[in-house]
Amino acid sequence: MSIIALIDYGSGNLRSAAKALERAAADSGIAAEIAVTADPEVVLRADRVVLPGVGAFGDCRRGLAAVPGMIAALEETVLRRGRPFLGICIGMQLMARTGLEHGRHEGLGWLDAEVVPLTPADPALKIPHMGWNELRLARPDHPVLAGLEHGTHAYFVHSYHMVPADPAQVLATCDYGGPVAAVVGRDTLVGTQFHPEKSQAAGLRLIANFLSWRP
Repeated sequence: MSIIALIDYGSGNLRSAAKALERAAADSGIAAEIAVTADPEVVLRADRVVLPGVGAFGDCRRGLAAVPGMIAALEETVLRRGRPFLGICIGMQLMARTGLEHGRHEGLGWLDAEVVPLTPADPALKIPHMGWNELRLARPDHPVLAGLEHGTHAYFVHSYHMVPADPAQVLATCDYGGPVAAVVGRDTLVGTQFHPEKSQAAGLRLIANFLSWRP
């Protein structure tokens, strides 16, 4: 049975994320233990890592740093051992080099990217971007996007978005007065700006794909 470490650092939608992971695993016949944890030792033993996040970039970054040994355990497990990683919403944004929400904050630096304010071209579009939006798949061949189609709806709640330096790291976008990165990734890393745990069948499919992904 594989261990999926769902990181508890005080800034995640843990209950709904854990339930979605459990359901996706059960529906796909994947034997997985969903370990909601703030223990770096559990992260070091994990086969996959999920980092959720709600709130502001700087608050989440400080919350993660406040868990003794957690960032070092994440870097060892994800970067050096190559365990598959899924970042959700702010958990995705934390992979960036820098976040510009309420000042300038250092991210984990796993992607050469900045997290910047949403600035839709249409002034009628409100901030935050909240609700359902259509995905446009830039990399429909990516295993984590298997079975999803152009126009699949996903649920977003955010005021900032990630801009990777390498456009090839944008796996899917949505349109909100211009293209917005909805899924990003490289190597064994993937992140969703939307909340798959709130995106019904499409979200469960993406989570199941992540759980069976062999990068």
